[in-house]
Amino acid sequence: MVNVNADETFEPQSPHVSRTDQDTWFGHPRQLARLFTTEMWERFGYYGMRALLTLYLTKHFLFSDQTTNGLYGGFTALVYLTPLIGGLLADRYLGSKKSVKFGAILMSLGYFTLCFGGETAKPIATVNGQVYQVQVENAVDRPTSTGDEKRYVISGEDRLLIKGNEDGSVALLKPDGSTAQTLPKGAFEASGERSLFYTMLMLVGLSLVTVGNGFFKPNISTIVGTLYEQGDRRRDAGFTIFYMGINLGSLFSQLLCPFLADHVGWWAGFGLAALGMLFSWSLIQFDGGRLAGYGEPPENDGRSRDMIIYGCALVAIPVVLFLFYNLMSAPKPEPGAGIVGYLLTLPLMGKLMFGTFLIAIPSILVWSARVGDKREFQMMLAAIVLVVFNTVFWTLFEQAGSSLTLFADRNTNLSIFGLFSISAGQTQFFNAFFIVALAPLFSIMWNAMARAGIEPTIPIKFAIALIGVGAGFLFLVWGTQFAGSDFKVAVWWLAGLYFIHSAAELCISPVGLSMITKLSIARIVGLMMGVWFLSISVAQYVAGMVAQVASVETVGGQVTNLKVSLDTYAGVFWTIGLVAAGIGVVLLVLSPVIKKWMHGVQ
Repeated sequence: MVNVNADETFEPQSPHVSRTDQDTWFGHPRQLARLFTTEMWERFGYYGMRALLTLYLTKHFLFSDQTTNGLYGGFTALVYLTPLIGGLLADRYLGSKKSVKFGAILMSLGYFTLCFGGETAKPIATVNGQVYQVQVENAVDRPTSTGDEKRYVISGEDRLLIKGNEDGSVALLKPDGSTAQTLPKGAFEASGERSLFYTMLMLVGLSLVTVGNGFFKPNISTIVGTLYEQGDRRRDAGFTIFYMGINLGSLFSQLLCPFLADHVGWWAGFGLAALGMLFSWSLIQFDGGRLAGYGEPPENDGRSRDMIIYGCALVAIPVVLFLFYNLMSAPKPEPGAGIVGYLLTLPLMGKLMFGTFLIAIPSILVWSARVGDKREFQMMLAAIVLVVFNTVFWTLFEQAGSSLTLFADRNTNLSIFGLFSISAGQTQFFNAFFIVALAPLFSIMWNAMARAGIEPTIPIKFAIALIGVGAGFLFLVWGTQFAGSDFKVAVWWLAGLYFIHSAAELCISPVGLSMITKLSIARIVGLMMGVWFLSISVAQYVAGMVAQVASVETVGGQVTNLKVSLDTYAGVFWTIGLVAAGIGVVLLVLSPVIKKWMHGVQ
């Protein structure tokens, strides 16, 4: 989730309170209420879709964990990257309001498109180069499985039960329980026969959401900013209220969309997300003149370029579609190929992102050294260092929608006090709930510490966030020691991870953008903001790669051995937990030096 600290303001006080002094909503311009609700319903749609996406790919389309996590990471990376272009087009040509409406239409079409998934993919297995059909008993095509499914390889008249072993091998069992054949690790490869048309339709849906988000996400915030005069002391508080809409929208959608997908069908879950997005669009489209004068197009040469931009946006959809296909078909690096071999086998999206990031970082520092004085260079160096650490944080934090959701589905007992059970997709609501609950407490805490002169510096807050995200994973690994005979941990261990991660998020998310504006050389603040969002985009992509390491063998969307699955997740989470905490400690050690480079910026 995204949050904003209401007390991070250093603007001079303005004699003008607002352009709407006579019409307020909780002391703010009344238009804020409409924009708050618009953002809430847009996030309702996005996070409701996100709660289902990983499960949809693995259970309905029967993609492997490797493909699913890679596609999920690529999608979320582009979602953070496209707003850079959408914001630029709005600033120069469309205006924020038209951009928001156009983006909302594309996103709602994307969610509706995801409703049409066709029939469930048919599971198949490749054994020593030969393809066999797989028959699934007690199968259900929904986010939450019953656990009663059984899968059989059909070989002629033989029907052999598939059983995964702890060493990674696969046993094929006869009806009497005896072993017909044991296949060594890697000799059994599960996949699915899926409709090329419906697969393409699903990717088109994701492409529509990606492009639409680029127009919507940056520009709704821009309209909020125009509600206040320069220096209005309520601006930061207004943004805090506005961004609470993100958490409220995601909180409810991550409960309701998976519920509908489980009890009605995938189409109902995605359909609810689409309806939320349409409602968001309607609030701007039919504003009754309440937003007149806000987010209007800039004064240009009098020629409208709206249709050209809309046309180019539609052309961008097949471009994004191509990137998704390229991402899914990228070859795996050969063993022992090293870092060079790994980089060469990256899909086009990965090469573009990493290439841009690796070129931008040193180039900005070189430019800063040439045009700025020593003080400006050191402030830019501090900003770049924190951007890099920010990338590490979001890489690990964003396991929520991928590996942690699959862990919730496979190795978590989702019963709530034995009264009822939630689904794996619904576990993502924990983050939104804890953000809403903890944000006011953190705001009070930071204010109290500031008055006492002991508020942590920005580098220390970043370090605490990194240690916190690592601690969350280590907490969950500790919980795996208490797994039952079904190799599942209680849902409270997963809730505990999200509690720790939410607290860590509140140490880094509210101060990031503010930090960039304060430390950057004035001439390139916009560029640095772009680098900040690029770092989050890269983090989303790398998050998908990290989740791929936690991939386990599945047949028909289900793991072949729950103990292997539990051990795999525990091993990966232990490693990244220790790495994150270690990197956080490194930043803690470096924080006095970074603080010195910041030259008093708080």
